[in-house]
Amino acid sequence: MNLSVNFAGIDIKNPVTTASGTFGSGAEYKDFVDLNKLGAVTTKGVASVPWEGNQTPRICETYSGMLNAIGLQNPGIDLFIKRDIPFLKQYDTKIIVNVCGKTLDEYIEVVKRLAEEDIDLLEINISCPNVKAGGIAFGQDPELARQVTDKVKQYAKQPVIMKLSPNVTDITEMARAVEAGGADAVSLINTLTGMKIDINKRTFALANKTGGLSGPAIKPVAVRMVYQVANAVKIPVLGMGGIQNAEDALEFIMAGATMVAVGTANFNNPSVTEDIINGLETFMDKNGVKDINELIGCVK
Repeated sequence: MNLSVNFAGIDIKNPVTTASGTFGSGAEYKDFVDLNKLGAVTTKGVASVPWEGNQTPRICETYSGMLNAIGLQNPGIDLFIKRDIPFLKQYDTKIIVNVCGKTLDEYIEVVKRLAEEDIDLLEINISCPNVKAGGIAFGQDPELARQVTDKVKQYAKQPVIMKLSPNVTDITEMARAVEAGGADAVSLINTLTGMKIDINKRTFALANKTGGLSGPAIKPVAVRMVYQVANAVKIPVLGMGGIQNAEDALEFIMAGATMVAVGTANFNNPSVTEDIINGLETFMDKNGVKDINELIGCVK
């Protein structure tokens, strides 16, 4: 039975990774899940300098999910290279580094620093607000998204995955834009913008007022968008959004995702990624599927 996939030219032993921002850089989970079993670990977003993130409260529960407005708090690229990459290199798993920035130059600075590091793929978070364009996210403007992709590709030594925001009118337009910019792959979906109000305090549940909705509530939207994008571009898709078990992961794979990322589910079941890998094997064995690649995009 073959669970391995080729993603953007990188051979990966199984199609399961973690979603950025939900797994740290793996150290927090090492006592709960065997990192050697994962196809890849996707790190929390890293910026050129440390970011403090948003004011608290910045997480709240919702029906079938959660809202977060962490604000991409991270220790910056210096500490990341010194601490997090050496930690992950101890394990037999691929390393996908999520990169964030508020300007094009900030993205490029991080990508340059990572060029000589022993990592496997870059995931560029274009849901960051572009401070020079009035705060609009890079991933909400096709031309901005194409430009970021093009510039990043000029400096990247690793394959580049562009992480798409679902908060757009047409997700395929964004996917085609980053493909035109030279992206090696796309990942989607990032969180949907949402809001919760505390009726007893008569105020917003999050200090930021709005936050990113994740968890099972967004899965049908994510599956739809992955299907649309997989059929609109020629580059591979990393699918995510509300995956809780192997059945969910298989929906994304059959919709056209070559790999899947598990996010919010890590919080209530730290070993969920390992459970999903085992579940994929069980499904394939039960249904006589010898190669996971037979299932990628099988639903048209």
